[in-house]
Amino acid sequence: MHWPRHLSTTTPLAGRIVPGPTDGELHVACTGEGVWFVKAAASCTLEDVNYLDRRPLMISDELLIPSPPPGIEQTELSFLMQVTEFKCGGFAVGYVNSHMMLDAVGLGQFIGAICEMARGLAQPTIGPVWCREAIPVPINQIKEAPSTPTPTPFVLEHHTMDVSLERINQLKNQFMQETGQRCSAFDILAAKIWQCRTRAIGAPPRDEVTLNFPANLRRELRGRLPPEGGYYGNCFCDIMVEATSEKIAKGPFFDVVRMIKEAKESFLPETSGWFRGDRIIRYGKLSLSDLRRVGFFEADFGWGPPDHVVPLMNHPIGLCNIVNSPVPDRSIRLLTQCVAKEHLEAFKEEMNQLA
Repeated sequence: MHWPRHLSTTTPLAGRIVPGPTDGELHVACTGEGVWFVKAAASCTLEDVNYLDRRPLMISDELLIPSPPPGIEQTELSFLMQVTEFKCGGFAVGYVNSHMMLDAVGLGQFIGAICEMARGLAQPTIGPVWCREAIPVPINQIKEAPSTPTPTPFVLEHHTMDVSLERINQLKNQFMQETGQRCSAFDILAAKIWQCRTRAIGAPPRDEVTLNFPANLRRELRGRLPPEGGYYGNCFCDIMVEATSEKIAKGPFFDVVRMIKEAKESFLPETSGWFRGDRIIRYGKLSLSDLRRVGFFEADFGWGPPDHVVPLMNHPIGLCNIVNSPVPDRSIRLLTQCVAKEHLEAFKEEMNQLA
């Protein structure tokens, strides 16, 4: 029973999200009603469902994540948790959280604190910090592609692929030899996914395609945030890279790597999409999230870290999550949901070049 102790230091997460009485903006009511926790049991073993490996899973996503209690809308809750025990004794831990309250780093910190208390610590190593007044308020607006009607929601297909560290390092070394510059594994993977997807969907050459990915702003805002760390709210911005379909699909691969690398190095938080509130909704956009270092893979409730982590989100635009492959494999896993059914086979063929 470690929830009450940790929630006493993260009071807002135990409250409810409510509209303000006059301004209509969302506020947190610190009601102390707590976090919704569900204990579930499965009638199968993890082996029966392939150890929850690769999406779509062999078990419905809805069975692994908590639903809100009767009479409560999920939008009112900041965090929900479910532990599902399988017949073999293994278990899965499912979370649902409000992105208005926690970004990925904040969620990883919150889960890590629960794990530390489950292992017997009196207080988490990193104490939670609210401090929302330190973060500039973005403009909440949706910007659709100009001269286009409101888009129909896309039905996007799943594809999972593991990429060896040896292959990634090979491409990083080739980039160094060709340009004299270093690049990261993220730069390589982002460029390859973006180029493969752009080729697969076959957009007209002059159409604009967009890649966006979050950047953690905690370092840039260290003068505003407490130096001891612990801020768990949203503290990121979207870095956006834009080009014509032709430039990405037909251009040299290392040129695409260079574009992403330069966008990361030159972005200014004050002019980024996070502060403007830009959200372009169209099929030509791809969103990428690297979840390897936000704390999910270090979560240890007392039995060691998880075998693997599977984000179960569905997105209205193309999405790829970069995660670690299941142990003991030392590869990087790409969990994509970014192309329509008619483009899936072409996307797989393009991505196979990375294997």
